Amino acid sequence: MSKKEKILLKASIAFALLFAVAPAVNAMHIMEGYLPASYCVAWGVICVPFLAAGFISLKKRLEENRKSITLIAVAGAFIFVISSLKIPSVLGSCSHMTGTGLGAILFGPSAVSILGIIVLLFQAVLLAHGGLTTLGANTFSMAVAGPLLSFSIYKLCSGLKVNRKVSVFLAACLGDIFTYCVTSIQLALAYPSEAGGAAASAVKFLGVFAPVQLPLAIIEGILTVVIVIGLESYARPELKAIGFLKEAK
Repeated sequence: MSKKEKILLKASIAFALLFAVAPAVNAMHIMEGYLPASYCVAWGVICVPFLAAGFISLKKRLEENRKSITLIAVAGAFIFVISSLKIPSVLGSCSHMTGTGLGAILFGPSAVSILGIIVLLFQAVLLAHGGLTTLGANTFSMAVAGPLLSFSIYKLCSGLKVNRKVSVFLAACLGDIFTYCVTSIQLALAYPSEAGGAAASAVKFLGVFAPVQLPLAIIEGILTVVIVIGLESYARPELKAIGFLKEAK
């Protein structure tokens, strides 16, 4: 990482720490206008350091190997297509697969933050899926928190010598579920229950999401495994170039 890149990353972290303050902090795509303005701003600035790290990560990867852009495009397209298939779940949000596990496994969670925000921006503008005011909150849950867990699960399973296909399935499935856990917390913080506060509200949101999201997470895990198998068959040189197949062995 160059000196300028380090300065950019540190500056973005400082920016987030200074301004990411929500008034109820003490106390899946979220639709346009559903969150109070202060929460929209807070979640947006919290995402800034992750986006800065993602930009640096993608820039470095492309400088090292221009051919990796093919797999990056595949990961981005997978996120866009699979997360556009939404099922109404609860007022103000919806259930859908995220598709971010694939990118997190191949390129790490930082890179997925950039892919995720691009997808969310296009969906908000072109499909009215999510919103511009809630872009920060949706980015954090789907493009930051979910990929972080997916990457951690995959690395843990790899370290424990778990079968690679099982590792991919668990990473994608649990990352999807975690995205909705974070979304539930975001909604609960903005709209705490009169009896029990944000914790009780989060439990209610999770209870509504779970019946639809759990089977979708399993489906996403299976689809991600299928995509990885397909890439191994038709994009082995590209996977070797980014170190995925070598790591898998």
